[in-house]
Amino acid sequence: MLNRTIPENFIIFGQQPWDTPIGSNCKNIALELSKNFNVLYINIPLDRATLLRNLPEDKTHIERRKAVLNGQVNPFEKINEHLTAFTPATVIESINWLPDGRMFDFLNKINNRRIAKQVKYAMNKLKIKNFILFNDSDMFRSFYMKELLHPFFSIYYSRDNLISTEYFKKHGTRLEPRLIAKSDMAAANSIYLKNYCAQFNPNSYYIGQGCELEVFDPSKEFAKPADMEGITHPVIGYIGALLKLRLDLGLLEKLAGQKSDWNFVFVGPEDEHFKASKLHEMKNVYFLGPKKPEQLPAYLYYFDVAINPQEINPMTIGNYPRKIDEYLAMGKPVVATRTEAMEAFSDHVYLAETAEEFAHLIEQALQETNNLKKAEKRIELAKSHTWENSVNELLNGIYQTLEKRDTAKS
Repeated sequence: MLNRTIPENFIIFGQQPWDTPIGSNCKNIALELSKNFNVLYINIPLDRATLLRNLPEDKTHIERRKAVLNGQVNPFEKINEHLTAFTPATVIESINWLPDGRMFDFLNKINNRRIAKQVKYAMNKLKIKNFILFNDSDMFRSFYMKELLHPFFSIYYSRDNLISTEYFKKHGTRLEPRLIAKSDMAAANSIYLKNYCAQFNPNSYYIGQGCELEVFDPSKEFAKPADMEGITHPVIGYIGALLKLRLDLGLLEKLAGQKSDWNFVFVGPEDEHFKASKLHEMKNVYFLGPKKPEQLPAYLYYFDVAINPQEINPMTIGNYPRKIDEYLAMGKPVVATRTEAMEAFSDHVYLAETAEEFAHLIEQALQETNNLKKAEKRIELAKSHTWENSVNELLNGIYQTLEKRDTAKS
């Protein structure tokens, strides 16, 4: 890391509000940054459509924001000594339904100004003057924040190919590249997304990501789960949601059909496509359903080979495969679909493109289930994927970009 002084404050605009129980990369980054910096985390404000719909599932989200609007609840929430979450006391207009173009931009700027006014209030209260702006792919609500808040440095963070989804595609196809371009730097959690950002901003960096691996401890001996009793080896396993959008169902049907002497174990909830698939008719396929996070290592412990047969589509192609870290943390041989994002794992994971390649590489992986040296290398790689390392890469990107800027001026 270069020896350079940067502001001691970060202001983070997160896609995931702090006051929802679901975790996110952005929250993990905020927590890690707060070990060395002051962090102000901006919650998503209330929008008009959510307020008017008033659906039961939005109740907690709505009630707290209404209480903030009415001055009944403190908009500041102290997360730790150096991290504060802030809920803007404003309502923004719901404008995604508008045609892409001038009217959307006009109203989006109004929304940005409403939020920025509240953020300036928070900055004043917390005595924040010089800061780094971190935008967690908030391509609409935070599009104008660089111009409105005047940060020392601005970062666009890409962790999913969001413009492949219906909500973001309509306006994001035009706006995201512009936002990446005008940011001082772009950071991405996968090589694919880093390369995407680099099309618009030469200061684009792959920073990887962390993974909570505390429960995946290969030194422990786990009792065999009751629903795995009677399942003989070899066991080819997958842990995670079974969704046709994310997994190559046809490949799995072909693989399980051809390899009747292998037992395929799936741990996780199924969508309707998986429930209706041919896999349920096969005697060598076992669906064990969803499990609590702390139960997962026990299942993984009894896999011979772990797999991630990803469906290749615009939504999945750039994703950082967190489950691969979990597999590797237990020292398991892994066979996964070859994608640009998976190239970061290529020295320790077998990468396949077809059902035939999957079968061949699983055969190869089965030969090394007791290879302790290779298992240790896998564990070592997984343990290197920490939020501390990811944030250090983020900071290195900042320093390198600033150094380039200084060189260009001299």
